[in-house]
Amino acid sequence: MALQQEREELDARAGQGETVVPGGTGGKSLEAQEHLAEGRSRGVQTRTEQLGGEGHQELGSKGGQTRKEQMGTEGYQEIGRKGGLNTTDKTGGEHAAEEGIDIDESKYRTRSRSP
Repeated sequence: MALQQEREELDARAGQGETVVPGGTGGKSLEAQEHLAEGRSRGVQTRTEQLGGEGHQELGSKGGQTRKEQMGTEGYQEIGRKGGLNTTDKTGGEHAAEEGIDIDESKYRTRSRSP
């Protein structure tokens, strides 16, 4: 009985937009969030199986390196500074502005790859 009551409470909170299941972001009910979390977990697991654990990590590292090459080292570092200021209620840019922290967005440059 207690389990049913707890599930009903979680379902009500999910209906109000709260994420009550890790990985269930976007689900409008407890059941929907459970299904979303299961699907996301299975997707990561499948990709890891396809590439192997090291291959999956290498793929993530390669994406970061590519972005660093596109933006240049200075721009990539500035984005890191801004991202490090993120909080649950404010973006890094909002937080930097409030605290008077200078983020030089002119360093954000994007280079296209040459064919």
